[in-house]
Amino acid sequence: MIIIKSGFFISLLICALSALILACLALPFVSEANIYTPGAYEGTGSGYRGPIHVRIQTTASRIEDIAIVSHQESSFPGLAAMEELLEQVLETGETDIDAISGATYSSRGFLQAVENALEKASVCGTISP
Repeated sequence: MIIIKSGFFISLLICALSALILACLALPFVSEANIYTPGAYEGTGSGYRGPIHVRIQTTASRIEDIAIVSHQESSFPGLAAMEELLEQVLETGETDIDAISGATYSSRGFLQAVENALEKASVCGTISP
């Protein structure tokens, strides 16, 4: 018969809890993983009046810059909505953003163009917002 002392189980439990705590502390660093290949990428989306072309600049972990290369949208509300969304995408790093009321098609076209460019920049080939 094998007798195992309770001290062994306590030591094992402490080691397991320590490993779990260290893994949780490392989570913020995992989110900074290489999700993009650094560089400039262009994407296209369908706006209200025609194609919207954007150019994005990425680092390994985030979107650095977005430029609206060409579009056929009106200055207001189309272009104004795209400029507002551009700021939101840079701030959040996400494209899962609500369209601007009154410029829904322009908004969706702009976000579609950014997503198209991000797919080209993605290390895995696809992105999930």
